[in-house]
Amino acid sequence: MAERPASLEISEYAGECIREDQEFILYRSHANTAEMRSILLLTPASMRPRQESLKKLEHEYSLRRDFDSAWAVRPIALSQWNGREALVLEDPGGEFLHRLIRAPMETRQFLRIAVGLSSALGQLHKRSLIHKDLKPSNVLVDTATGDAWLTGFGIASRLPRERRSPEAPEFIAGTLPYMAPEQTGRLNRSIDSRSDLYALGPYRCRCFLNYNLRARTDIMHLNRDRR
Repeated sequence: MAERPASLEISEYAGECIREDQEFILYRSHANTAEMRSILLLTPASMRPRQESLKKLEHEYSLRRDFDSAWAVRPIALSQWNGREALVLEDPGGEFLHRLIRAPMETRQFLRIAVGLSSALGQLHKRSLIHKDLKPSNVLVDTATGDAWLTGFGIASRLPRERRSPEAPEFIAGTLPYMAPEQTGRLNRSIDSRSDLYALGPYRCRCFLNYNLRARTDIMHLNRDRR
C-alpha cells in the first residue's frame, strides 16, 4: 500500500523569495512565533503548473529517506501554500551559491566551498543517487565553514547507470550549461555519477572567472565554449 505524503500546516508562514526561475519559486519562510524554525517552500511558478513540474516535487519528496541533513536539503512534507502545491523542506541556513559568484571568488573561499560541495556530492553518490541537475542555484553553502547542502532533486535518479534517448534540446531535463554530454542522449554512454562531476567544471569557471555559460540550445556550440 502506497504511503500517503506527510502534510504540514504552513498557513502561518510568511515567505521571502530567494530563488526563482521559469518553473519554480523557492521561498525562505518564517513563522509568526519564534519557537518555530524557518523552512523552505518550493512551489511552481505558474498557478497552472505542468504535470511534469508537479511530478518533480513528488519525486524529490519520495527520495527524502535517502538524504541526510548534513549534506542535503531534506523534504519534510507536500502541502498547499497560497493556493499552490508546495514541497516543504528543512532550512539549513546559508546562501545559494549562484548569489556568491556574481564576481570572481577569493581563492581560499573557493577551496573551502569546493571541499564542502565535493563532500556533499560524495555522500549522494554513496547512496547510488545521481543528481543530474547540479548547478550553483541548487547548492546552499555556509561561507564561514564551507558546508554545502544539495537541493533540486526533481530529476535525480536512483539508478547507478541509465541511458537517455536523443531529444530536442528544449525537451532535455536539466540545465544545459552544466550538463554532461551523455545527458543529452547524443552520446552512446550511460549516465552515472561522473555526469554530476562534469558539472563542477562550469562551476569552477564561474567562481574564478565570473564567466557565465550562456544557456544555448545549440549543443555543439555549448561544448565548444567549455574547451
